[in-house]
Amino acid sequence: MAIPELKNKKVMITGAASGIGRAAAFAFARRGAHIIATDIDSQALKRLQVDLVAQGAICMIHQLDVSNSDEMQAFAEHPYMKSRPIDVLINNAGIGYLGQLLQSDLTHWRRVMDINLMGVVHGCFYFIPQMLQAGGVRHVLNVASVAGIYPSPTMGAYAASKHAVFGFSEVLKMELANSNVSITTVCPGIINTAITQSRSAVSPSITEAQIERLQAYYKAKGCEPELVAEAMVRAVQKGQDLVLVGPFAKLIFHVKRLSIGLIRRVILNDARKVGYL
Repeated sequence: MAIPELKNKKVMITGAASGIGRAAAFAFARRGAHIIATDIDSQALKRLQVDLVAQGAICMIHQLDVSNSDEMQAFAEHPYMKSRPIDVLINNAGIGYLGQLLQSDLTHWRRVMDINLMGVVHGCFYFIPQMLQAGGVRHVLNVASVAGIYPSPTMGAYAASKHAVFGFSEVLKMELANSNVSITTVCPGIINTAITQSRSAVSPSITEAQIERLQAYYKAKGCEPELVAEAMVRAVQKGQDLVLVGPFAKLIFHVKRLSIGLIRRVILNDARKVGYL
């Protein structure tokens, strides 16, 4: 189901303070949507609100930890949210982690899963019931990744979380098939964001030189988050089921369908060239 006209629609975005989330806030605001921006970073949220309002947009902000079920439930029950349920929910918040399984600890696994997977689950669990009850065409976009289709080595936790988001979204599409709420899975390719730039998101076994090479690779090969944001807008306006956007996303999707062995060799060879394996 499509929502061709976005003017005055309420669009909630998690992880909206930076990267794809911030770009999505501007993309939907340009179409006249009312933005509800959430993030754990309150200062970056305030900057986003100032920038959006300066361009004539309507924007509400709320500091929110998507991994916290109680916080998500409380926000869903906020009077502003219940007064008129959201039209579009974008479950975007996510973090990365780089490091081979046997050269990392397990602490990062829980954090990545809590944010990347459970953040999406919480968003759907607490907000979709309101969207169903409100009636009318509503839309949910769950941001997975091309890593959820086929990953690179050294990104086990991230890939596992995004595979889970992909599978979870497919289940929702079936469970909500006869409802007014449709689900889109968004799988960005290489996007030039800060998701891999924090040392806390990298195993101690990864050297500074490897990090620099990886960041240079993302900068050279990756696209800007605005490309993903525009693809999200089109997905809502056209009622698309799957969004493959950015470098290598469509290629990886189709090569995997052709040969799992071939895509594994290609990805492994690429990782060795970049030098982070």
